[in-house]
Amino acid sequence: MALVRADPQFKLPVILAAAEVRRLLERVPALDHRVALTTIYSCGLRLGEALKLEVGDIDSGRMFLHIRGGKGNKDRYVPLPQRTLELLRQHWKTHRHPRLLFPAKGRSGQGAATATRPLDRSTLQRAFRLALTASGIRKAAHIHTLRHSYATHLLEQGENLRQLQVNLGHHSPNVTVIYTHLTSLCQTQHQRRLNTFMADL
Repeated sequence: MALVRADPQFKLPVILAAAEVRRLLERVPALDHRVALTTIYSCGLRLGEALKLEVGDIDSGRMFLHIRGGKGNKDRYVPLPQRTLELLRQHWKTHRHPRLLFPAKGRSGQGAATATRPLDRSTLQRAFRLALTASGIRKAAHIHTLRHSYATHLLEQGENLRQLQVNLGHHSPNVTVIYTHLTSLCQTQHQRRLNTFMADL
């Protein structure tokens, strides 16, 4: 008897609008959590990539972040926005750890300067969930949604797919092309045509 395989499901990820991202980040009270989430969004990082960042990974001369051991254990450089650099510097001054950008604070909340490990994933995930609720956003978003939103927003601003593929660390352009399905249609000729022929109904 031949087995019948179900067709693979094609599901598009949840995307936050730029205004929703700003509203969410404004609802994150702890500076280290807010800066970590901002870095994830503004550089298109995976959660683990952000938490592993070290002081030496910041190239402020060329305005890049060096992402070490990303998915597939591959390194890459990603563009670093000036505002993100300023936030990273502001946050680092609160702990001055010689190596880690996002050190764990410990149970006392005072151990960041001498931490031996980075901020815990679950801690940042909880901070995101609380901010999502506080912001009143009802989308089923999670931290990785920030990465998806980064890619979609850049495409909407005219970024080319090849550069986006490099930034995200995708092995294949077939993975990156999914974001073309997620860009806003409000400004496109297609949407204007839809509005035109629906106007008289």
